[in-house]
Amino acid sequence: MRAAIAGTGGYLPERSLSNDELAAWKGLDTSDDWIVERTGIRRRHIAAEGETASDMGAKAALAALAQAGADVGEVDAILVATSTPDSAFPATAVRIQGKLGVTRGFAFDIAAACTGFVYALGVADALLHTGQARGVLVIGTEVYSRILDWTDRGTCVLFGDGAGAVFLRATPAGEGRGLLSTHMHSDGRFGDILVVDGGAGSTGGTGVVRMAGREVFKHAVTKLAAAVDEALAANGLGHDDVTWLVPHQANIRIIEAMGKKLHLPLDRVVVTVDRHANTSAASIPLALAEATRDGRIRRGDLVLMEAIGGGLTWGAALARF
Repeated sequence: MRAAIAGTGGYLPERSLSNDELAAWKGLDTSDDWIVERTGIRRRHIAAEGETASDMGAKAALAALAQAGADVGEVDAILVATSTPDSAFPATAVRIQGKLGVTRGFAFDIAAACTGFVYALGVADALLHTGQARGVLVIGTEVYSRILDWTDRGTCVLFGDGAGAVFLRATPAGEGRGLLSTHMHSDGRFGDILVVDGGAGSTGGTGVVRMAGREVFKHAVTKLAAAVDEALAANGLGHDDVTWLVPHQANIRIIEAMGKKLHLPLDRVVVTVDRHANTSAASIPLALAEATRDGRIRRGDLVLMEAIGGGLTWGAALARF
């Protein structure tokens, strides 16, 4: 059996802010030109007051189930990748389980920052392979607007809120579709170059994102390139076999660098960073949802996903749609 992506779904908060609106709202010394030149970001979405990661994740999950033609009775497990949970416990996944009305199976969170969705795909794939589940919801959902230092233009302009989801269904390998492999890595020596300063179990800190941007960029290019090559080599495939690259939407420069690495023109790379900004663990499933619904990604396409995040964590996943 393979884990086939049977449905995708996304949710974005109603409030959308342009760069100029954001600068005026927070009194930032920045401009649209400055942000676009460095990041490619033009807009981002901001969660409403009281809107939580579980609220958004549940909406994205319902959309994924609807596209798959599935109902909540087919859900055996819910895996949620998030750095912005509703609470320390219970898990955001359990909150979503309750909101969906799923009364069977199990649910838990995965904390791997921006790589969380790739990690969750890997875990879900294993559950389906071993027969512990036949239908799994994998969700990335984030409300980064609540963990930003709005006086730091180097970080606060980069992130947005949103949720994306996929419904994975156990499918006979002979059908030729599904996850081919996932590849997960981390190196805790570099944990402090991208970190939330403080948390529920911390003895101090401010509870906001801190980032050494140049260091993160340097690691991103080399580590993502290695993960991409690892995924292709594991399946006896080459760069020319990839139909679509669906990268983590952190920065247009990193996205363009990975496209060049794969010899893919930008029109074969799914880009949402200009409108969504960096939605961390939600960015890949949001991009998948957009590209499957507008018809870009079709049955039979080979899709390569990759991400890097705080930890450092990084990884790649290869799927045949």
